[in-house]
Amino acid sequence: MRLSKQRPQSLRELKDLQRITASAIFRPLTDDDHMLDKWVDGRDMRDVVSEFIKPNDRLSSFERLEIYNRQYWFRLIDILADDFPGLRAVVGDDKFFLLLRAYLTKYPSKSFSLRELGWSLPKFLKEEPRWSSPRTKMAIDMARFECAQTLAFDEAALPAIAVDDLLGADPMKLRLGLQPYITLLEMDYPHDKFSLVVRRSALRSDASNAAEMNRKTRARKKTPLPRKGKVFIAVHRYQNSLYYKRLERDEFVLLSALRDGQTLADAIAAAMPEDADEKWGGKIRPWFESWTGLGWFTGPR
Repeated sequence: MRLSKQRPQSLRELKDLQRITASAIFRPLTDDDHMLDKWVDGRDMRDVVSEFIKPNDRLSSFERLEIYNRQYWFRLIDILADDFPGLRAVVGDDKFFLLLRAYLTKYPSKSFSLRELGWSLPKFLKEEPRWSSPRTKMAIDMARFECAQTLAFDEAALPAIAVDDLLGADPMKLRLGLQPYITLLEMDYPHDKFSLVVRRSALRSDASNAAEMNRKTRARKKTPLPRKGKVFIAVHRYQNSLYYKRLERDEFVLLSALRDGQTLADAIAAAMPEDADEKWGGKIRPWFESWTGLGWFTGPR
């Protein structure tokens, strides 16, 4: 697209100007954090920018647009760093920021809502494990866990079903949905506990650095990585606060079956172990009392 150097004379010309300006701002930076030298068609970037950005007495057209290009990328990287402190702790600072740049290049922001910015990170880590090797599995688990936290914080809440609403219902026909803000996770690492340690460590580090504004910033203390161990977790919110709830394996299977649309009877059958006894059956009522007390159930979705 080539633009006239005159001021836009129509709505169409204004939209064209907005489109090419946004395209330039959204383009990836160079390895040393500057605007790319070439446009998408191979033309010199300075020639392209001069078509729609005027220079001033201090900066060239290229330098003026580069400010916005850099700030756009720095802002996105800052947002991801805030949303994924656990992933940063898993892969380390050097790899983490290289990972974010590669991720944003492959999966650029396409939504007005920045909450969705990191939702493709688990997929990206599977596709390009070199950015998190040799801790790729741990990194994927952590990215899934931190994506679930964003969802729990922002997603809508639907009218909840109380335990009394279930009385007398036919379990062969009853179907229940889970609140949209709940994510059920099966992970190979106990990232719920590790995440809390990471966030507390970051808060202490930020407080120390704030008190030393005139000194060299200290390196963030490394948090010991978690040992491998299977965990089942529900990431949810309660009274506008974020929570992680550990689940037994059978709880996880039952809730997953209900989420996936199975009837209550089929979900219980799926969760019941082969060696189940009367004690196992006695767990179901307390589970449902807990889940309904938290407002987890809603109508079928």
